Amino acid sequence: MPFVDGDITVRQIDAETWELREEVGYRAREETFTVPVGFRTDFASVPTVFVWLIPRYGVYTKAAILHDFLCRMAPVSRADADGIFRRALRELGVSALRRWIMWAAVRAGGQLSGAGAGQWLLWLVVTVPAVAFLAVPALVLTVWLALFWVLEWVAYLFTGRAAAGRDNQPSFSGAPQTES
Repeated sequence: MPFVDGDITVRQIDAETWELREEVGYRAREETFTVPVGFRTDFASVPTVFVWLIPRYGVYTKAAILHDFLCRMAPVSRADADGIFRRALRELGVSALRRWIMWAAVRAGGQLSGAGAGQWLLWLVVTVPAVAFLAVPALVLTVWLALFWVLEWVAYLFTGRAAAGRDNQPSFSGAPQTES
């Protein structure tokens, strides 16, 4: 595996920032990159609305840290950093669909930094349908989770308090049941 063996050891700086306590090494085709101790990362920079689809950390955490390092410390171009990120995701065993979504998101971010009006318009034409595609399941999930929460409270109100005064001990078949 191209990542040098070892676990990720971090210290939390604030709600979204973490600092490496041990270096993270990665062997690319022709180069080796070492993310140094003290480097600060936010892991995967996922907008909060999409964290249900791609959490900020997971099997891809090392790739996210490496990508942050490559983009900020600029030992390679942004396009190369994004390509190395995609390759690292594959090498870590990230599924093809999730890998493509994550790579497309970082590519879009890289393309739009310093983009002109024409590039922004093209990006909007492509992105709006994609966001709508993700927003519909996010909205459906949110509504169902809220409904489930309400149903749990209703069930608690009608069964939780009433059952609190009753003895509901399990019994074996054939064993006499006792009343307390």
